[in-house]
Amino acid sequence: MTFVGSARARATQNGASEKTHSRPIYHGLNAAIWTGVPAFIFLLLWLVGQNSVINQLVIASFPGSESLDATARSLIMSEVRQVAAGNIFKEPTPEIQAAVVHLKSLQQISTAAMVAVVAATMAVGAFFGYRVIDNRYRARHSVERSVTYFMMFSSFVAIVTTLGIIASLVFEAFQFFTKVPVTEFLFGLRWEPQIAIRADQVAGQGAFGVIPVLFGTFVISLISMIVAVPTGILSAIYLTEYADKRFRAVIKPLLEILAGVPTVVYGFFAVLTVAPAVRNLGLSLGIESSPNSALAAGAVMGVMIIPFISSLSDDALAAVPRAMREGSFALGATKGETIRKVLLPAALPGIVGGVLLALSRAVGETMIVVMAAGLIAKMTVNPFDAVTTVTVQIVTLLIGDSEFDNPKTLAAFALGLILFIVTLILNLIALRTVRKYREKY
Repeated sequence: MTFVGSARARATQNGASEKTHSRPIYHGLNAAIWTGVPAFIFLLLWLVGQNSVINQLVIASFPGSESLDATARSLIMSEVRQVAAGNIFKEPTPEIQAAVVHLKSLQQISTAAMVAVVAATMAVGAFFGYRVIDNRYRARHSVERSVTYFMMFSSFVAIVTTLGIIASLVFEAFQFFTKVPVTEFLFGLRWEPQIAIRADQVAGQGAFGVIPVLFGTFVISLISMIVAVPTGILSAIYLTEYADKRFRAVIKPLLEILAGVPTVVYGFFAVLTVAPAVRNLGLSLGIESSPNSALAAGAVMGVMIIPFISSLSDDALAAVPRAMREGSFALGATKGETIRKVLLPAALPGIVGGVLLALSRAVGETMIVVMAAGLIAKMTVNPFDAVTTVTVQIVTLLIGDSEFDNPKTLAAFALGLILFIVTLILNLIALRTVRKYREKY
Protein backbone atom coordinates (compact mmCIF):
# COMPACT_ATOMS: atom_id res chain seq x y z
CA MET A 1 0.00 0.00 0.00
CA THR A 2 1.21 3.53 -0.75
CA PHE A 3 0.28 4.99 2.64
CA VAL A 4 1.50 2.03 4.67
CA GLY A 5 4.85 1.69 2.95
CA SER A 6 5.64 5.36 2.37
CA ALA A 7 7.45 5.86 5.70
CA ARG A 8 9.92 3.10 4.95
CA ALA A 9 10.23 4.21 1.34
CA ARG A 10 11.14 7.75 2.39
CA ALA A 11 13.68 6.42 4.85
CA THR A 12 15.32 4.42 2.06
CA GLN A 13 15.34 7.37 -0.36
CA ASN A 14 16.83 9.82 2.16
CA GLY A 15 19.34 7.34 3.46
CA ALA A 16 17.97 7.72 6.96
CA SER A 17 19.14 5.20 9.51
CA GLU A 18 16.82 6.03 12.41
CA LYS A 19 14.13 3.57 13.38
CA THR A 20 10.53 4.31 12.40
CA HIS A 21 8.57 5.49 15.45
CA SER A 22 5.26 3.83 14.51
CA ARG A 23 4.38 0.71 12.62
CA PRO A 24 3.24 1.21 9.01
CA ILE A 25 -0.33 0.17 9.90
CA TYR A 26 -0.64 3.25 12.15
CA HIS A 27 0.48 5.54 9.33
CA GLY A 28 -2.20 3.97 7.14
CA LEU A 29 -4.87 4.35 9.81
CA ASN A 30 -3.85 7.96 10.43
CA ALA A 31 -4.13 8.75 6.72
CA ALA A 32 -7.52 7.01 6.59
CA ILE A 33 -8.75 9.11 9.53
CA TRP A 34 -7.59 12.32 7.85
CA THR A 35 -9.34 11.22 4.65
CA GLY A 36 -12.64 9.90 5.99
CA VAL A 37 -13.53 11.66 9.23
CA PRO A 38 -13.69 15.31 8.01
CA ALA A 39 -15.63 14.24 4.93
CA PHE A 40 -18.06 12.19 7.04
CA ILE A 41 -18.67 15.06 9.45
CA PHE A 42 -19.26 17.45 6.56
CA LEU A 43 -21.65 14.94 4.96
CA LEU A 44 -23.70 14.68 8.16
CA LEU A 45 -23.91 18.44 8.54
CA TRP A 46 -24.96 18.79 4.90
CA LEU A 47 -27.69 16.16 5.22
CA VAL A 48 -29.00 17.77 8.41
CA GLY A 49 -29.21 21.26 6.96
CA GLN A 50 -30.04 20.78 3.29
CA ASN A 51 -33.80 20.25 3.73
CA SER A 52 -34.15 23.44 5.75
CA VAL A 53 -32.24 25.46 3.14
CA ILE A 54 -34.19 23.95 0.24
CA ASN A 55 -37.49 24.61 2.00
CA GLN A 56 -36.57 28.26 2.48
CA LEU A 57 -35.62 28.65 -1.19
CA VAL A 58 -38.81 26.95 -2.43
CA ILE A 59 -41.07 28.98 -0.15
CA ALA A 60 -39.30 32.20 -1.12
CA SER A 61 -40.16 31.56 -4.77
CA PHE A 62 -43.79 30.65 -4.02
CA PRO A 63 -46.26 33.39 -5.07
CA GLY A 64 -47.61 35.38 -2.13
CA SER A 65 -45.37 33.69 0.44
CA GLU A 66 -44.53 37.05 2.03
CA SER A 67 -48.04 37.38 3.47
CA LEU A 68 -48.21 33.82 4.86
CA ASP A 69 -47.53 32.85 8.45
CA ALA A 70 -45.28 30.00 9.56
CA THR A 71 -48.11 27.45 9.75
CA ALA A 72 -49.34 28.17 6.22
CA ARG A 73 -45.80 27.93 4.87
CA SER A 74 -45.34 24.60 6.58
CA LEU A 75 -48.56 23.25 5.09
CA ILE A 76 -47.59 24.42 1.60
CA MET A 77 -44.15 22.85 1.90
CA SER A 78 -45.66 19.60 3.13
CA GLU A 79 -47.99 19.48 0.14
CA VAL A 80 -45.11 20.22 -2.23
CA ARG A 81 -43.03 17.37 -0.82
CA GLN A 82 -46.00 14.98 -0.94
CA VAL A 83 -46.59 15.77 -4.62
CA ALA A 84 -42.87 15.45 -5.35
CA ALA A 85 -42.90 11.99 -3.71
CA GLY A 86 -45.82 10.91 -5.91
CA ASN A 87 -48.45 10.93 -3.16
CA ILE A 88 -51.13 12.83 -5.12
CA PHE A 89 -54.64 12.79 -3.69
CA LYS A 90 -55.99 15.63 -5.84
CA GLU A 91 -54.86 17.62 -8.83
CA PRO A 92 -52.21 20.09 -7.63
CA THR A 93 -52.50 23.75 -8.50
CA PRO A 94 -50.11 25.32 -11.03
CA GLU A 95 -48.28 27.08 -8.19
CA ILE A 96 -47.71 23.76 -6.42
CA GLN A 97 -46.55 22.13 -9.65
CA ALA A 98 -44.05 24.93 -10.23
CA ALA A 99 -42.83 24.58 -6.64
CA VAL A 100 -42.39 20.82 -7.17
CA VAL A 101 -40.26 21.43 -10.25
CA HIS A 102 -38.18 23.97 -8.33
CA LEU A 103 -37.82 21.54 -5.41
CA LYS A 104 -36.57 18.69 -7.62
CA SER A 105 -34.13 21.04 -9.35
CA LEU A 106 -32.71 22.21 -6.03
CA GLN A 107 -32.44 18.62 -4.79
CA GLN A 108 -30.44 17.61 -7.86
CA ILE A 109 -28.14 20.62 -7.46
CA SER A 110 -27.73 19.87 -3.76
CA THR A 111 -26.85 16.22 -4.41
CA ALA A 112 -24.28 17.11 -7.08
CA ALA A 113 -22.74 19.82 -4.88
CA MET A 114 -22.63 17.48 -1.90
CA VAL A 115 -20.81 14.76 -3.86
CA ALA A 116 -18.32 17.28 -5.24
CA VAL A 117 -17.61 18.94 -1.90
CA VAL A 118 -17.29 15.63 -0.04
CA ALA A 119 -14.92 14.30 -2.70
CA ALA A 120 -12.85 17.49 -2.47
CA THR A 121 -12.77 17.23 1.32
CA MET A 122 -11.57 13.64 1.11
CA ALA A 123 -8.87 14.63 -1.39
CA VAL A 124 -7.62 17.45 0.84
CA GLY A 125 -7.67 15.17 3.88
CA ALA A 126 -5.77 12.46 2.00
CA PHE A 127 -3.17 15.02 0.92
CA PHE A 128 -2.51 16.22 4.47
CA GLY A 129 -2.59 12.65 5.78
CA TYR A 130 0.08 11.71 3.26
CA ARG A 131 2.19 14.78 3.95
CA VAL A 132 2.65 13.96 7.65
CA ILE A 133 4.02 10.47 6.98
CA ASP A 134 7.58 10.40 8.24
CA ASN A 135 9.90 8.18 10.27
CA ARG A 136 9.71 10.53 13.24
CA TYR A 137 5.97 11.16 13.06
CA ARG A 138 4.11 9.63 16.01
CA ALA A 139 1.32 8.05 14.00
CA ARG A 140 0.37 5.60 16.73
CA HIS A 141 -0.18 8.44 19.20
CA SER A 142 -2.28 10.30 16.65
CA VAL A 143 -4.49 7.25 15.99
CA GLU A 144 -4.93 6.52 19.71
CA ARG A 145 -5.78 10.17 20.35
CA SER A 146 -8.42 10.05 17.60
CA VAL A 147 -9.93 6.91 19.08
CA THR A 148 -9.99 8.57 22.51
CA TYR A 149 -11.78 11.61 21.11
CA PHE A 150 -14.33 9.34 19.42
CA MET A 151 -15.03 7.46 22.67
CA MET A 152 -15.38 10.77 24.52
CA PHE A 153 -17.84 11.97 21.89
CA SER A 154 -19.83 8.72 22.14
CA SER A 155 -19.99 9.08 25.93
CA PHE A 156 -21.09 12.69 25.57
CA VAL A 157 -23.87 11.70 23.15
CA ALA A 158 -25.07 8.99 25.56
CA ILE A 159 -25.09 11.39 28.51
CA VAL A 160 -26.85 14.15 26.59
CA THR A 161 -29.46 11.69 25.30
CA THR A 162 -30.15 10.44 28.82
CA LEU A 163 -30.41 13.97 30.18
CA GLY A 164 -32.73 14.91 27.33
CA ILE A 165 -35.04 11.99 28.09
CA ILE A 166 -35.10 12.89 31.78
CA ALA A 167 -35.70 16.58 31.06
CA SER A 168 -38.60 15.85 28.69
CA LEU A 169 -40.22 13.51 31.21
CA VAL A 170 -39.80 15.96 34.09
CA PHE A 171 -41.11 18.93 32.09
CA GLU A 172 -44.22 17.18 30.79
CA ALA A 173 -44.86 15.53 34.17
CA PHE A 174 -44.70 18.96 35.80
CA GLN A 175 -47.34 20.17 33.34
CA PHE A 176 -49.50 17.23 34.39
CA PHE A 177 -49.08 17.95 38.10
CA THR A 178 -50.26 21.52 37.55
CA LYS A 179 -53.60 20.01 36.49
CA VAL A 180 -53.76 16.97 38.80
CA PRO A 181 -52.55 17.06 42.43
CA VAL A 182 -49.43 15.02 43.17
CA THR A 183 -51.08 13.41 46.17
CA GLU A 184 -53.97 12.17 44.05
CA PHE A 185 -51.58 10.68 41.52
CA LEU A 186 -49.26 8.97 44.02
CA PHE A 187 -51.83 7.78 46.55
CA GLY A 188 -55.06 7.47 44.58
CA LEU A 189 -56.63 4.02 44.31
CA ARG A 190 -58.60 4.59 41.09
CA TRP A 191 -57.19 4.86 37.58
CA GLU A 192 -59.87 6.02 35.14
CA PRO A 193 -58.41 8.71 32.85
CA GLN A 194 -61.58 8.94 30.74
CA ILE A 195 -62.20 12.69 30.66
CA ALA A 196 -63.56 14.96 27.96
CA ILE A 197 -60.91 15.54 25.32
CA ARG A 198 -62.91 18.03 23.23
CA ALA A 199 -65.38 20.76 24.07
CA ASP A 200 -68.28 18.90 22.38
CA GLN A 201 -67.80 15.73 24.41
CA VAL A 202 -69.35 14.69 27.71
CA ALA A 203 -67.25 12.59 30.09
CA GLY A 204 -66.35 12.20 33.73
CA GLN A 205 -63.69 14.12 35.58
CA GLY A 206 -61.32 11.16 35.50
CA ALA A 207 -59.24 9.53 38.22
CA PHE A 208 -55.46 9.39 38.09
CA GLY A 209 -54.42 7.22 41.04
CA VAL A 210 -51.28 5.36 39.93
CA ILE A 211 -51.27 2.66 42.62
CA PRO A 212 -53.50 0.16 40.72
CA VAL A 213 -51.34 0.52 37.63
CA LEU A 214 -48.12 -0.03 39.60
CA PHE A 215 -49.72 -2.95 41.42
CA GLY A 216 -50.58 -4.66 38.13
CA THR A 217 -47.06 -4.03 36.82
CA PHE A 218 -45.47 -5.65 39.86
CA VAL A 219 -47.89 -8.60 39.86
CA ILE A 220 -47.15 -9.50 36.23
CA SER A 221 -43.41 -8.89 36.69
CA LEU A 222 -43.39 -11.08 39.81
CA ILE A 223 -45.12 -13.94 38.00
CA SER A 224 -42.71 -13.68 35.08
CA MET A 225 -39.69 -13.72 37.40
CA ILE A 226 -41.07 -16.73 39.30
CA VAL A 227 -41.15 -18.54 35.95
CA ALA A 228 -37.89 -17.24 34.50
CA VAL A 229 -35.39 -17.05 37.38
CA PRO A 230 -35.38 -20.71 38.50
CA THR A 231 -35.64 -22.00 34.94
CA GLY A 232 -32.89 -19.72 33.64
CA ILE A 233 -30.42 -20.34 36.46
CA LEU A 234 -30.99 -24.11 36.58
CA SER A 235 -30.65 -24.42 32.81
CA ALA A 236 -27.40 -22.44 32.98
CA ILE A 237 -26.07 -24.74 35.73
CA TYR A 238 -26.98 -27.83 33.72
CA LEU A 239 -25.45 -26.57 30.48
CA THR A 240 -22.26 -25.45 32.24
CA GLU A 241 -21.63 -28.31 34.68
CA TYR A 242 -23.52 -31.38 33.52
CA ALA A 243 -24.32 -31.25 29.79
CA ASP A 244 -22.17 -32.86 27.15
CA LYS A 245 -20.33 -30.46 24.85
CA ARG A 246 -22.25 -31.60 21.77
CA PHE A 247 -25.57 -31.29 23.60
CA ARG A 248 -24.62 -27.83 24.86
CA ALA A 249 -23.58 -26.71 21.37
CA VAL A 250 -27.07 -27.53 20.11
CA ILE A 251 -29.30 -26.56 23.05
CA LYS A 252 -27.77 -23.20 23.99
CA PRO A 253 -28.35 -21.57 20.56
CA LEU A 254 -31.89 -22.99 20.52
CA LEU A 255 -32.53 -21.51 23.96
CA GLU A 256 -31.22 -18.12 22.90
CA ILE A 257 -33.51 -18.11 19.86
CA LEU A 258 -36.34 -17.33 22.30
CA ALA A 259 -34.83 -13.87 22.81
CA GLY A 260 -35.18 -13.14 19.09
CA VAL A 261 -38.85 -14.05 18.76
CA PRO A 262 -40.96 -10.88 18.27
CA THR A 263 -43.07 -9.99 21.29
CA VAL A 264 -46.21 -9.88 19.15
CA VAL A 265 -45.72 -13.60 18.47
CA TYR A 266 -45.58 -14.22 22.21
CA GLY A 267 -48.71 -12.08 22.51
CA PHE A 268 -50.60 -14.18 19.96
CA PHE A 269 -49.47 -17.35 21.72
CA ALA A 270 -50.60 -15.94 25.06
CA VAL A 271 -54.04 -14.79 23.93
CA LEU A 272 -54.85 -17.82 21.73
CA THR A 273 -53.36 -20.67 23.76
CA VAL A 274 -52.24 -19.77 27.27
CA ALA A 275 -55.08 -17.42 28.29
CA PRO A 276 -57.90 -19.93 27.51
CA ALA A 277 -55.96 -22.70 29.27
CA VAL A 278 -55.42 -20.51 32.34
CA ARG A 279 -59.09 -19.51 32.42
CA ASN A 280 -60.20 -23.14 32.20
CA LEU A 281 -57.78 -24.03 34.98
CA GLY A 282 -59.17 -21.29 37.21
CA LEU A 283 -62.77 -22.30 36.56
CA SER A 284 -61.97 -25.94 37.27
CA LEU A 285 -60.50 -24.87 40.63
CA GLY A 286 -63.59 -22.81 41.41
CA ILE A 287 -61.72 -19.47 41.11
CA GLU A 288 -63.24 -16.49 39.34
CA SER A 289 -61.32 -16.14 36.08
CA SER A 290 -61.23 -13.58 33.27
CA PRO A 291 -60.54 -14.21 29.58
CA ASN A 292 -57.39 -12.15 30.07
CA SER A 293 -55.34 -12.67 33.21
CA ALA A 294 -52.13 -11.68 34.93
CA LEU A 295 -51.08 -15.33 35.13
CA ALA A 296 -51.29 -15.83 31.36
CA ALA A 297 -49.33 -12.68 30.60
CA GLY A 298 -46.76 -13.30 33.34
CA ALA A 299 -46.17 -16.92 32.37
CA VAL A 300 -45.59 -16.13 28.69
CA MET A 301 -43.42 -13.15 29.60
CA GLY A 302 -41.39 -15.43 31.87
CA VAL A 303 -40.72 -17.77 28.96
CA MET A 304 -39.66 -14.78 26.86
CA ILE A 305 -37.03 -13.56 29.37
CA ILE A 306 -35.54 -16.96 30.19
CA PRO A 307 -32.69 -16.48 27.66
CA PHE A 308 -31.60 -13.23 29.34
CA ILE A 309 -31.07 -14.97 32.68
CA SER A 310 -29.80 -18.24 31.25
CA SER A 311 -27.23 -16.74 28.90
CA LEU A 312 -25.72 -14.28 31.39
CA SER A 313 -25.75 -16.85 34.20
CA ASP A 314 -24.07 -19.36 31.90
CA ASP A 315 -21.32 -16.89 31.05
CA ALA A 316 -20.87 -15.98 34.74
CA LEU A 317 -20.57 -19.62 35.80
CA ALA A 318 -18.19 -20.45 32.96
CA ALA A 319 -15.96 -17.51 33.98
CA VAL A 320 -15.36 -18.92 37.47
CA PRO A 321 -11.70 -20.11 37.59
CA ARG A 322 -11.18 -23.84 37.26
CA ALA A 323 -8.96 -23.78 40.34
CA MET A 324 -11.97 -22.97 42.55
CA ARG A 325 -13.78 -26.09 41.35
CA GLU A 326 -10.74 -28.30 41.77
CA GLY A 327 -10.01 -26.86 45.21
CA SER A 328 -13.56 -27.64 46.31
CA PHE A 329 -13.31 -31.20 45.00
CA ALA A 330 -9.94 -31.61 46.70
CA LEU A 331 -11.54 -30.73 50.05
CA GLY A 332 -14.05 -33.53 49.57
CA ALA A 333 -17.07 -31.54 48.38
CA THR A 334 -19.52 -33.14 45.99
CA LYS A 335 -20.47 -31.61 42.67
CA GLY A 336 -23.74 -30.29 44.10
CA GLU A 337 -22.01 -28.77 47.13
CA THR A 338 -19.43 -27.16 44.85
CA ILE A 339 -22.17 -25.58 42.76
CA ARG A 340 -24.12 -24.32 45.78
CA LYS A 341 -21.24 -23.11 47.94
CA VAL A 342 -18.55 -22.12 45.43
CA LEU A 343 -19.80 -21.51 41.89
CA LEU A 344 -23.07 -19.70 42.63
CA PRO A 345 -21.52 -17.29 45.17
CA ALA A 346 -18.58 -16.59 42.88
CA ALA A 347 -20.87 -15.97 39.87
CA LEU A 348 -23.40 -13.90 41.83
CA PRO A 349 -22.57 -10.54 40.15
CA GLY A 350 -23.22 -11.97 36.69
CA ILE A 351 -26.36 -13.76 37.81
CA VAL A 352 -27.71 -10.63 39.50
CA GLY A 353 -26.98 -8.68 36.33
CA GLY A 354 -28.94 -11.20 34.26
CA VAL A 355 -31.88 -11.14 36.67
CA LEU A 356 -31.87 -7.34 36.67
CA LEU A 357 -31.83 -7.23 32.87
CA ALA A 358 -34.71 -9.69 32.75
CA LEU A 359 -36.67 -7.71 35.34
CA SER A 360 -36.20 -4.48 33.40
CA ARG A 361 -37.36 -6.30 30.28
CA ALA A 362 -40.44 -7.57 32.08
CA VAL A 363 -41.33 -4.17 33.54
CA GLY A 364 -41.04 -2.52 30.14
CA GLU A 365 -42.94 -5.14 28.13
CA THR A 366 -46.12 -3.91 26.42
CA MET A 367 -47.42 -6.16 23.65
CA ILE A 368 -47.89 -9.33 25.68
CA VAL A 369 -49.72 -7.43 28.43
CA VAL A 370 -51.99 -5.62 25.96
CA MET A 371 -53.03 -8.88 24.34
CA ALA A 372 -53.13 -11.22 27.34
CA ALA A 373 -53.64 -9.17 30.53
CA GLY A 374 -56.12 -6.48 29.51
CA LEU A 375 -56.49 -2.74 30.03
CA ILE A 376 -58.39 -2.63 33.33
CA ALA A 377 -56.46 -1.20 36.29
CA LYS A 378 -57.42 -3.22 39.35
CA MET A 379 -55.80 -4.08 42.66
CA THR A 380 -56.32 -7.79 42.97
CA VAL A 381 -54.21 -10.68 44.22
CA ASN A 382 -56.13 -13.12 42.05
CA PRO A 383 -53.70 -14.10 39.26
CA PHE A 384 -56.63 -15.32 37.17
CA ASP A 385 -58.07 -11.78 37.00
CA ALA A 386 -57.28 -9.05 34.44
CA VAL A 387 -54.84 -6.26 35.31
CA THR A 388 -52.82 -3.67 33.43
CA THR A 389 -49.32 -2.21 33.54
CA VAL A 390 -47.62 1.17 33.28
CA THR A 391 -46.39 0.64 29.72
CA VAL A 392 -49.82 -0.42 28.48
CA GLN A 393 -51.41 2.71 29.94
CA ILE A 394 -48.71 4.90 28.38
CA VAL A 395 -49.51 3.48 24.95
CA THR A 396 -53.25 3.77 25.54
CA LEU A 397 -53.04 7.39 26.67
CA LEU A 398 -50.93 8.50 23.71
CA ILE A 399 -53.24 6.95 21.12
CA GLY A 400 -56.39 8.74 20.09
CA ASP A 401 -57.86 12.12 19.29
CA SER A 402 -56.68 14.16 22.28
CA GLU A 403 -54.93 17.47 22.74
CA PHE A 404 -51.34 17.33 23.91
CA ASP A 405 -51.94 19.59 26.91
CA ASN A 406 -54.88 17.47 28.09
CA PRO A 407 -54.39 15.74 31.49
CA LYS A 408 -55.18 12.41 29.86
CA THR A 409 -52.24 12.78 27.48
CA LEU A 410 -49.88 14.34 30.01
CA ALA A 411 -50.56 11.45 32.40
CA ALA A 412 -48.48 9.25 30.09
CA PHE A 413 -45.38 11.32 30.90
CA ALA A 414 -46.09 11.13 34.62
CA LEU A 415 -46.30 7.34 34.29
CA GLY A 416 -43.06 7.34 32.33
CA LEU A 417 -41.34 9.31 35.08
CA ILE A 418 -42.60 6.86 37.70
CA LEU A 419 -41.38 3.94 35.60
CA PHE A 420 -37.97 5.60 35.22
CA ILE A 421 -37.69 6.12 38.98
CA VAL A 422 -38.71 2.53 39.72
CA THR A 423 -36.13 1.18 37.26
CA LEU A 424 -33.46 3.43 38.77
CA ILE A 425 -34.26 2.13 42.26
CA LEU A 426 -34.00 -1.47 41.05
CA ASN A 427 -30.60 -0.72 39.51
CA LEU A 428 -29.36 0.88 42.73
CA ILE A 429 -30.52 -2.11 44.78
CA ALA A 430 -28.78 -4.53 42.42
CA LEU A 431 -25.54 -2.51 42.44
CA ARG A 432 -25.58 -2.34 46.23
CA THR A 433 -26.13 -6.10 46.44
CA VAL A 434 -23.25 -6.85 44.08
CA ARG A 435 -20.94 -4.40 45.85
CA LYS A 436 -21.70 -5.90 49.24
CA TYR A 437 -21.07 -9.39 47.89
CA ARG A 438 -17.75 -8.41 46.32
CA GLU A 439 -16.57 -6.90 49.59
CA LYS A 440 -17.46 -10.11 51.36
CA TYR A 441 -15.72 -12.42 48.94
